Amino acid sequence: MTQKPLRENRKFVTVSGVPIKELYGPADVNIDVEQDLGQPGEYPFTRGVQKNMYRGRLWTMRQFSGFATAKETNERYRFLLDNGQTGLSVAFDMPTLMGYDSDHSFSEGEVGRCGVAIDSLADMERLFEGIPLDQVSTSMTINGPAAVIWAMYLVAAEKQGVSLKDLRGTIQNDILKEYIAQKAWIFPPKPHMRLITDIFAFASKEVPQWNTVSISGYHIREAGSTAVQELAFTLADGFAYVEAGIEAGLDVDEFAPRLSFFFNSHMDFFEEIAKYRAARRIWARYMKEKYKAKDPRSWKLRFHTQTAGCSLTGQQPENNIVRTALEALAAVLGGTQSLHTNSMDEVLALPTEKAVKIALRTQQIIAYESGVVNTIDPLAGSYFVEALTKQMEEEAEAYFRQIEERGGVLAAIEQGFFQQELADAAYNYQKAIETGERIIVGVNDFVEENETLDIEILKIDPQIEIEQVKNLTQLKESRDNRQVAATLQALKEGAEGTANLIPLIMDCVRAYATLGEIVDVMKEVFGVYRERPVF
Repeated sequence: MTQKPLRENRKFVTVSGVPIKELYGPADVNIDVEQDLGQPGEYPFTRGVQKNMYRGRLWTMRQFSGFATAKETNERYRFLLDNGQTGLSVAFDMPTLMGYDSDHSFSEGEVGRCGVAIDSLADMERLFEGIPLDQVSTSMTINGPAAVIWAMYLVAAEKQGVSLKDLRGTIQNDILKEYIAQKAWIFPPKPHMRLITDIFAFASKEVPQWNTVSISGYHIREAGSTAVQELAFTLADGFAYVEAGIEAGLDVDEFAPRLSFFFNSHMDFFEEIAKYRAARRIWARYMKEKYKAKDPRSWKLRFHTQTAGCSLTGQQPENNIVRTALEALAAVLGGTQSLHTNSMDEVLALPTEKAVKIALRTQQIIAYESGVVNTIDPLAGSYFVEALTKQMEEEAEAYFRQIEERGGVLAAIEQGFFQQELADAAYNYQKAIETGERIIVGVNDFVEENETLDIEILKIDPQIEIEQVKNLTQLKESRDNRQVAATLQALKEGAEGTANLIPLIMDCVRAYATLGEIVDVMKEVFGVYRERPVF
């Protein structure tokens, strides 16, 4: 058993290392109530983006779902909707995330393992079969090939007879955090940024209710960052997208209202709440004062939250139910618009139906039994919460200055700044666990001898990959391959020029060109990205 430090010798700090005082009082709250807090639904939105918050409408309850083929995932979606889920969230397998078809040699052994395999429009149609796309909100966690997957979703909606103007949802589409943290990029930064601004322009006219990018701190946190780093790096990425849109000739108020965010909710309860409140305040100020947005919708930071996968443990996995509940409560008290709760078994495998139902029920218990939704921003005015919010805001500003000194986000990525910061934070966190300075129940204390794993684990049948490749082969044989070649050639010419690529990609999708074929054409023009090693 790890020897725990005596309480009186312990350092009282947040997960980010922010020192915590013994007691907070009025002298610690150095804020202007009108300027720094305001009212819910009003600038600077510290207290929430809606006037009546959850008294008017609860957050959207999503469970991140996807495994095997589109058919199996469709069945899971129907199960979740039948059990009260209010929005869909698509997890894709690794080949799809990297822009490869299931029959590519790089895909072998990975098809359908960590998410659903989507090779073509045919898969997207099967994924949402029997689910009216004008009646659900869909979130898709995809980045490198985001434009292609989004085009498949749009065309699938068309084939259902649904107007694009009625579609609601989010495409993650955040390539900057891929370079920083998750590493699922395809092209160099400039072509990726072009595709993102093409999505901004197309969606603002054709899919006006769609959130065109979900600026993701979640994966930055999962890669080892502190809460302060997650806050600062995520907002810095957001500012970079705003600047890219303006540079592409778009009016900021034309696309900024459809930008959304995706944050992690980790185990340090009050730090997470302060992070969300600081994020809203910083975003509102920058959008209004620096980027001169006139539309109040452009000032609002709207965000989805997922509980922290990196906080889950393989040891005593039932404890993860409690961890998830606390993290979910922090997200709700922090004012999230959408929430995914992790299942207790996700550290071991994709979740079983039983585990995912418990995770969904966790949200429903918070919403309908806890009473925390009965008043708006119940922690406002807390000496501790307000002081911590202000402190996180100040530390984020210090990071913004460092990023600016390095020439901005893209330059800082090329220099390895973000990557080194994450590596150092992850090392320090692990060191604290190994020394016993930070206790993880069931891992370095309260350990059970001869522990046995007695929960059901979801296993993906290897036959799934064989069937997916077989279906893909049949598709390639049955489609009009001359039409496929023509649309791919048009896309190549568009990529070589300055055309908006989304309509051209949609034409390829309608012809049943595959994800890999479309991505390969763009690789011919844009090339591929190679990261500079950081030591």
